[in-house]
Amino acid sequence: MSPALAEAAPGLARQGLEVLFPLLEGARPESAVALYRAWIAANPGAPQEFAAWFNLGVELGRLHRHAEAEAAYREVLRLSPRLEPAALNLGGTLEAQGRRAEALAVWDGALQPLPHRVMLLNQRGRLLEEERRFAEAEASLRESLALDPAQPDVVQHWLHLRQKACIWPLYRGEIPGQSLAELALQSGPLGILALTDDPDLQRRSAAAWLARKAPPAPRRLSPERGYRHDRIRIGYLSSDFCRHALSFLMAEVFERHDRREFEVFGYCSSPEDGSEIRRRVVAAFDRHVPIGALSEEAAAARIRADEIDILVDLNGLTKGARLGALRYRPAPVQATYLGYVGSVPLPELDWLLCDDHVIPPGLAHLYAPRPLPLGGLYQANDSRMPALPALSRAVEGLPEDAFVLCCFSHHYKITEAMFGGWMEILRRLPQAVLWLVEDTESSKSNLLRHAAAAGINPSRLVFAPRAEPAHYLARFTLADLFLDTTPYNAGTVASDALRMGLPLLTLSGRAFASRMAGSLLKALGLEAGITADLESYVARAVEFATQPGLLAEARLACTRWAARIGDGAGFTRRLEAAYRRIRLPGC
Repeated sequence: MSPALAEAAPGLARQGLEVLFPLLEGARPESAVALYRAWIAANPGAPQEFAAWFNLGVELGRLHRHAEAEAAYREVLRLSPRLEPAALNLGGTLEAQGRRAEALAVWDGALQPLPHRVMLLNQRGRLLEEERRFAEAEASLRESLALDPAQPDVVQHWLHLRQKACIWPLYRGEIPGQSLAELALQSGPLGILALTDDPDLQRRSAAAWLARKAPPAPRRLSPERGYRHDRIRIGYLSSDFCRHALSFLMAEVFERHDRREFEVFGYCSSPEDGSEIRRRVVAAFDRHVPIGALSEEAAAARIRADEIDILVDLNGLTKGARLGALRYRPAPVQATYLGYVGSVPLPELDWLLCDDHVIPPGLAHLYAPRPLPLGGLYQANDSRMPALPALSRAVEGLPEDAFVLCCFSHHYKITEAMFGGWMEILRRLPQAVLWLVEDTESSKSNLLRHAAAAGINPSRLVFAPRAEPAHYLARFTLADLFLDTTPYNAGTVASDALRMGLPLLTLSGRAFASRMAGSLLKALGLEAGITADLESYVARAVEFATQPGLLAEARLACTRWAARIGDGAGFTRRLEAAYRRIRLPGC
């Protein structure tokens, strides 16, 4: 406590809590803690004692003294059992101590019909979502939205929870006064890609999300006319330089950049996971710059100090993105690539790297930023192949004599319509099974229930547990046909399937996300795997299963993967050609 506060403390007896307000102005949290404790000790049983304990808990929380904050909030609730803000904060302190089950119990017990109920429901839903208890989280957020529909961030999580848990129909009018079209504009970046095939709606939804999450920066950092370096300085910005699909795709590009013409910086806010792929990626940069501990402004200043010519954002609108840093425009030319397959309508971004299949020229005006087609396939890949384990259908729980249809994409990409198409394929192919990845308990139980409702024996759905990368790749050799999802196609997973010789069937639509797999198939000359509607998709799957020659031709086309998709050297040269075109602002 400061000398002034120490001098004032003895006179706190029988004084209202308001006597502290002038003393607290500008006080450090440590001093505020001491002063609240002094007032409580001097005024036992005072009507405002509960408020003093509450404020004490807040100050202790700021100091990360969570056990003491817990004690303070418990005292509040002893004195005022129905004070929901105290229950809300008590749950937060318990969560901060790793006691998540106790936090949920506190919030469950505090769910009273009072205004703070919405906040309690939202916190409960958030924690349940983090615990991957999606069905329970969805119910909590649905109750919150029934009380207050005007919560865009809650709508975002609620819709995506229903997608991740495969709760269908996706929307039955649960939110008062809201249509699905209206809710779509409040959807999250990943959720919207699996919700609609309309690139204009995707762009508008992303813009609304950015308006809530990434306000403009107060100033621009980079010079408008750019730099004139002897070598073009490329900065890659990502939170996924670790064991993540992004790194498995991009590692070889970082390694193969022509150092006579390019200098490569990696601005990294990725976790240190100790993985081999992280070590490889970090070693590939000329300069690896950790920025995870920096604020958005400090991260942007660090990039500006390096005079980066072209900053390439590899997150887009995915978890870990440094959107605030991008808004400072730390580089004169800024592009987004690969991490997010849709519009990233941030005014400070100049380019969206793509190809002419995923974004046809006639639809380019529906995207932001401006599409920049590469001279060929948009997707980077790594030509290195890990040593693969020997697997068998028996070991993986598959029937030896079945035609194995598989999809190893996240379950939120599976729509009700697509699953209905899959069930129709199983009806027409009695000897077939559908092999899916185990995603969540909620989605698995719902998919089995949906299969039974469609008249398909749930035993024909086989679920594969998560596996190490080499094991995951080897699994593709046991299947006969990969069934892609739409409107959000497989990307990395589709490339992996084709690499392992597994033919793929996709349904291409209008949006980037719905055309990724088609771009890969086109590169292999495997247009037979591209369909334009669900009826054709179902019919083509049956043809692949019943016409051995057609399936053999598709397997033969997959052998072109190394030359057409996995050519890391050729891809890097095409990417560098694009960088030369946009090196200076206004190109």
